[in-house]
Amino acid sequence: MKTILITGCSSGFGLEIARYFLDRDWNVVATMRSPRHDLLPASSRLRILPLDVADEASIRAVVAQAGPVDVLVNNAGIGALAAVEAQSPAQVREIFETNTLGSIAMCQAFIPQMRERAQGVVINVTSSVTLRSLPLLAVYTASKAAVNAFTESMALELASVGVQARLVLPGRAPSTRFAENARPRMEGAIPDAYGALAAQVFANFQDNTQVTHASDVAEAVWQAATDPGAPMRIPAGEDAREWAATVV
Repeated sequence: MKTILITGCSSGFGLEIARYFLDRDWNVVATMRSPRHDLLPASSRLRILPLDVADEASIRAVVAQAGPVDVLVNNAGIGALAAVEAQSPAQVREIFETNTLGSIAMCQAFIPQMRERAQGVVINVTSSVTLRSLPLLAVYTASKAAVNAFTESMALELASVGVQARLVLPGRAPSTRFAENARPRMEGAIPDAYGALAAQVFANFQDNTQVTHASDVAEAVWQAATDPGAPMRIPAGEDAREWAATVV
């Protein structure tokens, strides 16, 4: 029975990915900053562990507790809708520490055991905003685009030792708590000069004709984890697939 470790399981994509793999009889290590045991059904195949991907000691503890892992899913992430000029250096660092450096650190922590066994899959969940430029998301997009480039280069290394790496690119998911979690970082982040632009962006967010559901992301992660012939980049969600189809 294979084991998957997923970061950022307290809500949204991570929580749904954990449910999806539990339902398919995998061992699941669900990690979150503040562990909650009421989010997933009790199971002998489930472990919930604390993890802050921006903390080296926290990562070392998870490696020790998790044991052998067949699939690593780096899903934990934070975002902020903001004009570049209004984002403080501290906020920029926070976003990159979690989204980019946190993903890299987790890969570094778990790849050695996969390499020794000559098998395993690393799946980094980024975003379809890396496929099409959007306003007020420059820093968030940069943090995710960096993970895209990192993963595609890393995959060339890992292929030589029997390990795979894949990217899952979700689209806009209004049903998750992403916007709610990002809101505290938005205070004062949109100067009045960008008011009209922000209003247009917020209006577009209300369009639910094409969106990504958490189940779309779970299905894409399943494909990446179980299909050796899966493509490097797997768009998740109707909107993400449409955007990916327009990229030359």
